[in-house]
Amino acid sequence: MTAGLFTDFYELTMAQGYWKSGQSPRAVFDFFFRRNPFGGGFAIFAGLETFLRGLEDFRFDEEDLAWLDSLGSFDKGFLDYLGKLRFEGDIWAAPEGAVVFPQEPLVRVHADLVQAQLIEGFLLNTLNFQSLIATKSARVWRATNYGSVMEFGLRRAQGRDGALSASRAAFLGGASSTSNSLAGKLFGIPVSGTMAHSWIMSHSSEEEAFDRYAELYPDRTTFLIDTYDTLGSGIVNAIAAGKRLAARGHNFGVRLDSGDIDYLSREVRGALDAAGLEKAFIVVSNELDEDIIEHLVSSGAPVDHWGVGTHLVTGGSESSFTGVYKLSAIERGGELVPTMKLSNTPEKSTTPGIKGVWRLYCESGRAEADLLATEEERPEPGEPARLHHHSGDWRHADIVPVRVEPLLGEVMRWGRVVGELPPLASIREGLRARLSAFDSTYLRFLNPHIYKVSLSPALRDLKLSLIERGLSGNARPNISR
Repeated sequence: MTAGLFTDFYELTMAQGYWKSGQSPRAVFDFFFRRNPFGGGFAIFAGLETFLRGLEDFRFDEEDLAWLDSLGSFDKGFLDYLGKLRFEGDIWAAPEGAVVFPQEPLVRVHADLVQAQLIEGFLLNTLNFQSLIATKSARVWRATNYGSVMEFGLRRAQGRDGALSASRAAFLGGASSTSNSLAGKLFGIPVSGTMAHSWIMSHSSEEEAFDRYAELYPDRTTFLIDTYDTLGSGIVNAIAAGKRLAARGHNFGVRLDSGDIDYLSREVRGALDAAGLEKAFIVVSNELDEDIIEHLVSSGAPVDHWGVGTHLVTGGSESSFTGVYKLSAIERGGELVPTMKLSNTPEKSTTPGIKGVWRLYCESGRAEADLLATEEERPEPGEPARLHHHSGDWRHADIVPVRVEPLLGEVMRWGRVVGELPPLASIREGLRARLSAFDSTYLRFLNPHIYKVSLSPALRDLKLSLIERGLSGNARPNISR
C-alpha cells in the first residue's frame, strides 16, 4: 500500500480540479484535536515517525493509476501528473510522545495545495489512532503508579495494521512489553507472554503442565493458575512446581486471568509467602482498564505486573481521537494570507495564520500554559505574557514565565526527514518526566483541571478581525463557513 492512494476520494477529485485550473498555490494546514479523550485532562502525541516515513514513500504506483483510470473520472494528463508526484513539502511538529492539549497545532504542513490535501487522510488516520492508544496507555501506566504493563491486545485489535499501530503506540505511552511478535520485530519492543489455558488442558495434569513449561523456560516462567480452580488447585500446583524451579535457582510468577482480582491476588500472595516463595511475582489480566487498575492499586492489591489487552489497543470507552486538519493560510498574490473557518458551532471555528506554540513554565518548574502566537512572535522568559482564551473572547490571564519552550520544530524539509528521529524506547523512557512537568490536577482521571491553551494578543486580534469580516457579510476568500 502506498501513501498516495491512502486518501479520501474527494481529495483526488479536488486535486484534479486544481490541476485543470493550473492552480495549486502554497498552503499551510494545521493538525490539532478538539477535546481530550477518555474525559481526561491531557493527551499523548503519537504516530509522527510512522507518518513521516510514509510521506517519504509517497507515490502513486502503476497499479494505483490503472485503478484510478478504470473509474472513468480522471483525465490521462492528470494521471500522468499523479504518477510523477512526490511529497515535497515542509513539516513542523510537536515531538512524538509530547503531552498535548486541545486546540493547539501539533503538526503544521507547508506544501502546495494538491500535496497538502492528498496527505490529509493518511495524516489523520495515523496520528489520530496512535495518539488515542498512546494516551490510553499513559493513563493505564499512571494507574499502576508507573508499574509494569504488558500489552496483550493482538487478538482484539482492529485488524493487522491496527494491531501493529496499537502495539507501537501502547509502548510509546508506557507499556513495557507486547505479546505481538511482529511488533517486537518491527519496532524493537520487548516481547512477553505466559501460557494459554490450552497448554494446561493438553497435559494429563495441571502440575505436569507447569513442570514441563518450567523445564523449557526456567528463566521466564509464569504459571496460569485459573484453568480449573485458582485456589483449590492452581496455586497449589504452582507452588509445587515453583519450589522445584526455585531449588534450581530460578524465580517464577503466577497469573490470574479471571475472578475477583483483589481477593484472589491477596490469597495467592499469602500462599506464596507461606511457602517461602516471597520473590514469586503475580501477573493479572482480564478486561483491565485504568479505572479498575487504579482501584486495585489504591486498595493495596499485591499485583506486580498488569496484562492489558482489549481496552488498551481499541481505546476502550473512546472509539476515536478528535484530531482534524484545517487550512490556516493560503497563497494569494504571492503571499501567504491567513484563513479561518467560521462555524455556527463556535468550538469548530479555527484559529487563523501560521502559528507557533510555546510552553510557558512557572517558578516551580511546572508547565503553566501553552501559548499560540503568530510566527513573528516569540515569548521570552522573564517578560510578561498576556494569554487570551482560544475562543478570542474577553477572558485572559497575565503571567511571567521563567522558562519558554517551543513545542513545534521542523521535522521534514522538501519531503525528507530532518535529522534523526528519536528511538521508540527513548520516547517511552522520557514520558514519565514529561508527565511530571504538569501539576497532578491536570493528570487525574476524575474531573481534571483544564490546562490553559491561549492566544497571544496579536493572534487574538487577527482572529477577531476575520470573525468580524465574516459576520458583517464582508467575508473575503480567506474566510469560509
